[in-house]
Amino acid sequence: MIARIAAELGPWSWWVIGMVLLAAELAAPGFFLVWIGIAAIVVGAVSLLFWDSAFWVWQLQAILFAVLAVAATFVGRKLTREHGTSDEPFLNQRGASLVGRTATLAEPILEGRGRIRLDDTQWQVMGPDLPVGARVKVVSSNGRDLTVEEA
Repeated sequence: MIARIAAELGPWSWWVIGMVLLAAELAAPGFFLVWIGIAAIVVGAVSLLFWDSAFWVWQLQAILFAVLAVAATFVGRKLTREHGTSDEPFLNQRGASLVGRTATLAEPILEGRGRIRLDDTQWQVMGPDLPVGARVKVVSSNGRDLTVEEA
């Protein structure tokens, strides 16, 4: 069946597969299918050159496609890791983005726990015992709790 479909569509079968994969990437974005689609298009381009050759059987085409798909995926991942860094490294780490800021205690720190208000949020803080109104500096974050020291 695969041989019959490949024979009917000719070298364009790989182009059709590549375009379907690229369209699937648009429907389910994840930046993964694009590399496999590119591999299929490359096999289609090579097929245009060798389609009438006796050695260019569908099994060889499938092997070349598999090798190119794996290679393109690895190269694509490497490219996106190198160029995929954000200009805002703490975008989804709000607590980490507060490190270095100063604030006034909204509640006293008693037995190592208290509260500050930064922007529009009250934050649970840990640090040395201090009275309400003391200025503190955020020195670290471990998720929802901030560690402070006297400013």
